[in-house]
Amino acid sequence: MMRLLIDWLLAWLPLPHTRCFGLRRVLLRRAGISLGDRVWVCGGCRVYGRGELSIGAGTWLSPDTKFHTRRGAAITIGAGCDIGPDCLILTGSHEIGERGARAGQTTTSAVVIGDGCWIGARSTILPGVSIGAGSVIAAGSVVTSDVAENTLVGGVPARLIRALD
Repeated sequence: MMRLLIDWLLAWLPLPHTRCFGLRRVLLRRAGISLGDRVWVCGGCRVYGRGELSIGAGTWLSPDTKFHTRRGAAITIGAGCDIGPDCLILTGSHEIGERGARAGQTTTSAVVIGDGCWIGARSTILPGVSIGAGSVIAAGSVVTSDVAENTLVGGVPARLIRALD
């Protein structure tokens, strides 16, 4: 219940998107979110569901980032990451059901984003994905499978563009 109340407060308080970082950190910690030191949470960031969310020190969450969490499937974001605006990170989906109800049985899977990653604007990270440390996800990408460390991926679905040094 506390998480729902805090999510509502964060959504409706007239706070500037790139100010009041300390207040957002306090409220998110009260909601049970694990935040490292110097995590910057911009306005419009929302956490849906009751799953675990852990964000490492020095990470930046741009405006309107959305986390859809499910119990038993944590979202873990490493230290020093930059999550671009309007990103969507999901831990729940569905199996393909029978005719007449294609959204079948609910499935859940954790998401892990390694240290130092940059997730470009409007990217979507699907359940079960692990993104290696130092990787870059190009803007607008849909990440459906694991990403190796120090690589640049992009597209729908995201594919390897090149290795980074």
